[in-house]
Amino acid sequence: MRWVNRHVGRGGRLFLGATPILLLVLVYIVMAASRHAVNPADKILPLPGAMAESMSALLFQPDQLTGQLVFWADTLASLQRLGIGLGISTLMALMVGLALGVLPPVRATFGPLVTGIAVIPPIALLPILFIALGLGETAKVALIVVGIAPVMIRDITAHVAALPTEQIIKAQTLGASSWQVMIRVALPQAMPRLLQAMRLALGPAWVFLISAEAIASDVGLGYRIFLVRRYLSMDVILPYVAWIALLAILIDVALTFLSRRLFPWAHGASH
Repeated sequence: MRWVNRHVGRGGRLFLGATPILLLVLVYIVMAASRHAVNPADKILPLPGAMAESMSALLFQPDQLTGQLVFWADTLASLQRLGIGLGISTLMALMVGLALGVLPPVRATFGPLVTGIAVIPPIALLPILFIALGLGETAKVALIVVGIAPVMIRDITAHVAALPTEQIIKAQTLGASSWQVMIRVALPQAMPRLLQAMRLALGPAWVFLISAEAIASDVGLGYRIFLVRRYLSMDVILPYVAWIALLAILIDVALTFLSRRLFPWAHGASH
């Protein structure tokens, strides 16, 4: 049987997906052990025991200045910023994307503006945001919104604009207004695409969040990584990076499950 015709079951997918990750971990452990055999004080590739020891202090011992558990405070701060930024971007993508996709005059008027904003590197706008909005939470959330909202808007707009013309004509034949076409025809078909757009925007959203926290913050996952890098504390940096990856995966899985549960018709017979 050709590989293109092979379908992998759920158990097989879990096994095949975990294999490269486990191999990567094994390779890291071997490399770290070999470096420490030559130099026990090596800080570039810390052993798992050293990482566990360093992280235990951040996980379970309150900070002397703030009284907070540093790791959980960083996680909560970053997730709050990410959630607000992603929520605002999603709402904008839904509202603006529907209007641009359904209404050709609106698309002709504001489409070029959205495209222009989408192609601007968001990191280049970071100094402007900090100057205009200060160094607080608003600027960090704004960077996420500026970074992902225009791209999500373009995606929803293109999806809605590509809906079959027959659906629009039939709705109008039955007396639907432009508002009813938007709500009754376009909105239900845009929702699965919106969740897909959120999944695709997760990676860039994390990038913009970490960038903002690294430049101006006093708490957060990105702040902590860039704070300890001056001490070459790879025993903290690597677990933090792994934790960010795990959080991103969990959010992606949750969005996928939500999409399949709410809109099974949009996934067809896919496995």
